[in-house]
Amino acid sequence: MYQYDNHDLSIQQERVNQYREQTQRWINGELEEAEFLPLRLQNGLYVQRLAPMLRIAIPYGLLSSTQMRRLARISRDYDKGYGHFTTRQNLQLNWPAVEDSPDILQELLDVEMHANQTSGNCIRNTTTDEFAGVDPNEVADPRPYCEIIRQWSTFHPEFAYLPRKFKIAVNASPTTDRAAVQVHDIGIELNHDENGAFGFRIYVGGGLGRTPVVGPMIREFLPEEDLLTYLEAVLRVYNRYGRRDNKFKARIKILVKALSPEVFAAKVEDEWQHIRDTATKLTQAEIERVKGYFTEPDYQTLENNPPALVSAREDKAFARWLDRNVKPHKKPGYAAVTLTVKETGMPPGDVTDRQMDRIADLADEFSFGELRVTHQQNAVLADVRQDQLYDLWQAAKPLGFATANLGLLTDVICCPGGDYCALANAKSIPVAESIQRRFDDLDYLHDLGDIDLNISGCMNACGHHHVGHIGILGVDKKGQEFYQISLGGSSQRDAVIGKILGPSFARDQVDDIIGKILDVYLSKRTEEEQFVDTYRRIGIEPFKEQVYAA
Repeated sequence: MYQYDNHDLSIQQERVNQYREQTQRWINGELEEAEFLPLRLQNGLYVQRLAPMLRIAIPYGLLSSTQMRRLARISRDYDKGYGHFTTRQNLQLNWPAVEDSPDILQELLDVEMHANQTSGNCIRNTTTDEFAGVDPNEVADPRPYCEIIRQWSTFHPEFAYLPRKFKIAVNASPTTDRAAVQVHDIGIELNHDENGAFGFRIYVGGGLGRTPVVGPMIREFLPEEDLLTYLEAVLRVYNRYGRRDNKFKARIKILVKALSPEVFAAKVEDEWQHIRDTATKLTQAEIERVKGYFTEPDYQTLENNPPALVSAREDKAFARWLDRNVKPHKKPGYAAVTLTVKETGMPPGDVTDRQMDRIADLADEFSFGELRVTHQQNAVLADVRQDQLYDLWQAAKPLGFATANLGLLTDVICCPGGDYCALANAKSIPVAESIQRRFDDLDYLHDLGDIDLNISGCMNACGHHHVGHIGILGVDKKGQEFYQISLGGSSQRDAVIGKILGPSFARDQVDDIIGKILDVYLSKRTEEEQFVDTYRRIGIEPFKEQVYAA
């Protein structure tokens, strides 16, 4: 994984010192709240419904066990002993004191972490596939390119105050998209052109929120060395033409739609021709330098499906976990394991300080001291020996990390909602917990098959409800919490925005409504179909008829 060099350490220390001085001036009354606001936001500090919230960056979701233990200690010493994994592969603390935030940033820097640009109208944390570097089907390891983007975008003066926040995601798999690139401001896919040259496919103008949009492709192939100059051209066009008079119309998706993807792409191409051969153009030496940080661990020469694994499959619960939570690895004898942080009774994405410490222990024992945080708010050990999978499963069970529900109904993506967020119209966590309790039978869940259930507490869509197979949105209805249901969304390569089912429901109705939706699916599906396949075949009307029947 990437290691800070002297330049990184110097500039990050200067940033911490600067923010400490700014915070002290605010405490002393020398900075007005309006002046302090953009300063704390670009250091990741919000003021939420009940307390401040600090969002800590986990670049492209990659962590060492040492860094995870530091997050555990910070959550104990400066918060209430837990944190929350987000869909941007970050960790949020919900109760830190503003006065302590400079000390937290210093604690993070001591283990080569930060909270830079996790908020504010700037380029946020770049995300990617949680199986990057170990997926046997990937075009190439996307992490070096994520790191190149991180270094380029961090503290870039031209992009410090964009019209609105800006998010970039990178995908390297030709068969699936675990990074949801088409619903980002910029989505990047690694690919090859017809001659076999390596480069990128570029999508621009995707996003969720008040105006959900699947981003159009604006360039089929971009040569590897042109990555940063082309991204810079996109950002320059956005900075020049993006609206600043109305924050609800300031995202790049609004600009792309207003101009049309074709006109926007033409403007980017024109801008790019002016800067294509500037100093920002990547050299092969620089690409190789960054790739040098992402070396393979000390893999052993092993065989696939060793005898220990074959015999352990006789335990049916273990076999179910293998089939659901364990993925293939590019190296024979290894596997990538998802620790599902979605045990019934635990808010989706929440991890206690003890769990963080134990995840770090598991990473040390089973995965070369590294782990990943996923877009789906889970954790991954990417380099587990197959002959140690049973031992890992046994160790993970008492921690609540071995529930075989990855990709199933109860593997809910959920924002913190009205329990914490000042923007939320309704609570998300109680709805998620209620659904998990109602549909807690693993046999039933496995019979249902893959279903993405996403919950957001407001239109900002931090829970990505628009692209859930089943999406739930909290809305305010005359001061009461109600929930709007949408169906048929997807963030995969066939990305599509879900359709609203109809009028919203009170909280105590949601479980029953989900049950009715599932009943329609079970009665209409064919043997091969997953939920979203059945929905696409029969459309939304049968679900409406069942749900709103008198």
